[in-house]
Order: sequence, then C-alpha cells, then structure tokens
Amino acid sequence: MPEGDTIFRTARTLDRALGGKPITRFLSTFPLLTRFDDDTPLAGQTVEQVESRGKWVLIHFSGGSTLATHMLMNGSWHIYRPGERWQQPRSNMRIVLENSDYCAVGFRVPVAKILKPRELERALRIPTPSIDVLSDQFDSVEVERRLRARSDQEIGDVLLNQGVTAGVGNVFKSEICFVTGVNPFCKVSALTPEQVAALIAAVRRLIKANVLEDSGNGVFTYNGRKRRTTHASDPGENLWVYSRKDQPCRRCGEPIRSHMQGQGVRITYWCPRCQPMPPGIPTDGSVHEP
Repeated sequence: MPEGDTIFRTARTLDRALGGKPITRFLSTFPLLTRFDDDTPLAGQTVEQVESRGKWVLIHFSGGSTLATHMLMNGSWHIYRPGERWQQPRSNMRIVLENSDYCAVGFRVPVAKILKPRELERALRIPTPSIDVLSDQFDSVEVERRLRARSDQEIGDVLLNQGVTAGVGNVFKSEICFVTGVNPFCKVSALTPEQVAALIAAVRRLIKANVLEDSGNGVFTYNGRKRRTTHASDPGENLWVYSRKDQPCRRCGEPIRSHMQGQGVRITYWCPRCQPMPPGIPTDGSVHEP
C-alpha cells in the first residue's frame, strides 16, 4: 500500500496539472460518481486544490464538492497530455479528469467518493490535517494524545494506525522505530516521554525528507520511488532495517530480525541490539529478544 510520501507527491503533481483550471471532461466507471455528476456536473467546475490527507487524495472543486480517492494496493494516477497514449489499458480506467492542458487518469482506483463539505468533515476514515504527518497543520500534541490513548498496544501497530499518525506505512514504521532506538514490540505504556517525542519527530523528519522536489514522469504507483532514510550516498544503502532480515545492522553489525506483527499481520524489522526492550518488560523470549 502506498505510504504518505507517495500520496503527497501524487497530490502535488495532480494539483499542478489540474489546479486553477476548469474541467472539460469527466468520466468514471463508478456508478455513484456518475450519478452525482448528473445532479452537479463536474465538467465546467474549476479544480481549486488537490491535497493529500494521509493515504487519501482529495480533489476540491469550485462547486464545493470533493472527490476523495484511496489507492489501496494497486491504484495509481497518471498524467497525460490530451490525446497522448495511456500506459495502461482502458479496461483499467476508473476516473478521467481532463482540462485544456492535461488528462488525469485514475487506474484501478478501488475507492472513490464525492463528498459535500459537511460529509468531508464527518468522514471518519479521512484523517484531519492535525494528524497528517505532511500537513502544515500537523499537531504533535494531538498525535501524542492519540498515541498515549493506545497504551496497551505495541508501538509498531500504533504507528500504522491512520487515526494516530496518518501517512505512516509499513516501511517507515520499522525505520522510525530503528532511528529512535525503540523496539517496535514495546507497549506504548512503557515508552518514556522522551521516546514518544523522538518518535513523533522522526515521523515528520523521515517522511518529509522523501517528498523533496523531483522531476517525476507523471506516473504514480505505490512502489514507484525508492524511499530513503539513511541518507547514504550509495542507493543500495537507502534503508536501515526494512527488508534486511539476517543482514548486518548498519550501526552495530547484529543480524536484523523480522517478525509478523499485529492484527494486520504486517512484517516488522528491527535490530535486537540497537532496539532492546526496556528493562523489566516481559517478552515471550523468541520474538522480542535477541
């Protein structure tokens, strides 16, 4: 599933292509979208802004409605010039938004809905800017409050909760825990105030570092860009622990370990030496300890 940095870059480029321009053509294979269009046609409306909220792309129109899309595992947005050949078959098309300069095509987008302003405010699955790790309105105090409210859960799971830190995915989860020296299987209740502050700061720092300006090619998929957290010059050393099971830790040389975690059964990577469990915290002796 794409993480917050990928969705941010997608929204940024969609905004550059569509923002401030009237839509000349709208197509969709989603019946609910076309039914809404019959009542309030999107063609003729201006795209006021495209923004990301965690893992959602929100396209705001001058008529007050918002097109909200979620990519899940396989969705992607492409940008083309009018008449340019698409890189995927038409059978994969789910949404088309076209203006005089560009054609934005949503391929295999699994979740799409048009929301009125009040509906957007009440949409529980769409995070508020205060917990979106890439939003200028990000509120670290609110994120800490939500994190602390899940005191009996493991921090690796909590970081993936889009109602706590919207935009963190499985890659960043492991990397954030490593750079802060926190064991991802540690319960939130065992974290010190300093560790919580370091985790929240790392969430912002690592993900923001991956949305620096790049040229791009107008094609956005969930694995379309390699993430970097080490800032090493060698592109083969871009990550600290993720997908490096049994390889030596880049800091201490201890073999990196991995284990499935949480109800979502997502794989977690960590260094048992750099990320020890806090003293006195019981473990099962096989997963959390070296």
